[in-house]
Amino acid sequence: MSDGDVHVRGHFNGLKTTLLFGLMWAIIMGIWWLADGTTSTLSVYIVIGLVTTFGSYWFSDRLAIASMRARAVSEQEAPVLYGIVRELSAKAGKPMPRIYIAPTESPNAFATGRNENRAAVCCTQGILEILNERELRGVLGHELMHVYNHDILTSAIASAMATVITYLGYSLMYLGGGRRSDRDSSPLGAIGLILSMILAPIGAALIQMAISRTREYDADEDGSRLTGDPEALASALNKITIGAGERPMKQTAGTQSVSAMMIANPFSAGGLSRLFSTHPSTADRISRLMQMAREMRASEMRGPHGTSSFR
Repeated sequence: MSDGDVHVRGHFNGLKTTLLFGLMWAIIMGIWWLADGTTSTLSVYIVIGLVTTFGSYWFSDRLAIASMRARAVSEQEAPVLYGIVRELSAKAGKPMPRIYIAPTESPNAFATGRNENRAAVCCTQGILEILNERELRGVLGHELMHVYNHDILTSAIASAMATVITYLGYSLMYLGGGRRSDRDSSPLGAIGLILSMILAPIGAALIQMAISRTREYDADEDGSRLTGDPEALASALNKITIGAGERPMKQTAGTQSVSAMMIANPFSAGGLSRLFSTHPSTADRISRLMQMAREMRASEMRGPHGTSSFR
């Protein structure tokens, strides 16, 4: 077993993410065909999507930290945080990220950075007040795996593709479907254009959120493999969810832009808004983690050859 071998997959989440990206590409190609069908048009929209996303990806660490008004802390100020992050990053064979604390009482945490060398971990003041050291270790394992699994890049690609779909939808609205629609003036053709124009961007947003949820599941699983303690993360998620309800985070442009990175949704997600939630339900995550803990204990009981390890 190698300390640096921390890449684990459970529940076929990697395959799910690939399939979801494939579905987004299918939507892009379908709307492109309806909108115009020319290579130049698609190229323009892809460039727009990449340009609008590149800045947020390249400067993700600076933007996220600034949005939360977080400050860098020294090891003297936060010895527990430094100790946990140093241990886990060394176990993973990765550079130690910078550590920040955000001055908000709502409990949460996030990691950001386009790669391991630009990584930053941020905890709110609230999460440090309600979690014990074991639970905090579970949270930090989860957050570090977002960086090690390159989830910032995955999110940026999904965002770029959603932007392309949105602009293709606009082209249907303002160009009337281009040459393809000229060939089909039937009412059904018009209805198809209207549905594509309205529903495709909504579908893209739903797929983008679904990709985000699969990445949360992966970070839960891989982070728990890294710490060897899925129950700690399960306990932490329960406390964070309750704490976020009691001390909700103030919704601003900054906090909303960072909310998808956080370990738990800092805002309420009831009713239809659950469809667009960037996080799976806490109950589902806890259930998966507790099942993982049972499997790890059963593996340990089978002896050295059954001991849980990174795969």
